[in-house]
Amino acid sequence: MTLTNLNEIAEYIVSNGKGILAADESTGTIKKRFDSINTESTEQSRKTYREMLFQADGMKGNIGGVILFEETLKQISEDGTSLVKIISNQGALPGIKVDKGLSPINDNSEETVTNGLDDLDQRCKEYFELGAKFTKWRAVINIGNDVPTDNCINENMLRLANYAKIVQANKMVPIVEPEVIMDGSHSIDECYEVTSRVLKSLFKHLKDKNVDITGTILKPNMVISGNSCPIQAGVKEVAEKTVKCLLENVPEELPGITFLSGGQSDIDATAHLDAMNKIGGFSWKLSFSYGRALQQAALKAWMGKEENMTNAKSAFSHRALMNKKAALGNWNKDLEN
Repeated sequence: MTLTNLNEIAEYIVSNGKGILAADESTGTIKKRFDSINTESTEQSRKTYREMLFQADGMKGNIGGVILFEETLKQISEDGTSLVKIISNQGALPGIKVDKGLSPINDNSEETVTNGLDDLDQRCKEYFELGAKFTKWRAVINIGNDVPTDNCINENMLRLANYAKIVQANKMVPIVEPEVIMDGSHSIDECYEVTSRVLKSLFKHLKDKNVDITGTILKPNMVISGNSCPIQAGVKEVAEKTVKCLLENVPEELPGITFLSGGQSDIDATAHLDAMNKIGGFSWKLSFSYGRALQQAALKAWMGKEENMTNAKSAFSHRALMNKKAALGNWNKDLEN
């Protein structure tokens, strides 16, 4: 697979309904997932689990890119094949999470900024040599009393733009992930307003830094009710308000938008994506970059046991296919039975 420029890489990842498998959980996060199935999280068990996903039949044709944690980018399977090679053999491109997590924006604030710019250029050179074709950086924006502040949005979006510029200089596609968190009692309209502020700021900073939008992918939240809001918006409203917010704030030349699932159930994440693609009327590909919503069924089927691998691969393959259908606007609930 010879992809010669950033636009070709970005377009390939979201071509023909393909999306992204987010398998970049930090060591702490994947430990929590493994704890839920009474499985110890070790370098070997993490490799076994992720290799199982990458070898599933459902990777081929449904997954265009896989976001990896640094540990996985360097791992070798039992037969001597690198996990990067396994991913490539399935027709997907390997990518890597490059941010270094969050810290408080100042001493008295609950708001955070994302770290990792200091040595990013140096690390990007190494990741490119290891085979990475794209990268990801996540900013976190919370909705609550008097938050988010303009300062928090501005600082996080500026860092996303600086990250994107460095990554493109190193011949990789940046995925920019400004996540408005769904935890909270806020309404869907409050989520709309904050998401709109965030996207306006992000694309202003990307433009100011001369980032090539045609070689960039956006990984946003959907416009959705807070998870403890007493009034939960239905699928139709989520789809309509998300598409409207994107049309108002995202440049037409962006190749693809791959949503995060953000704690939605497997079916909700698929149903919302499908409903948006049934609306249509946008230039970019609308697809998925799911972690839990692609992996949870497989994790539960696996339970850390080798004899469950076939069932776990099937569970993952089913979710990958369902989300591809949603990215094409061809999903319906009957396909889940």
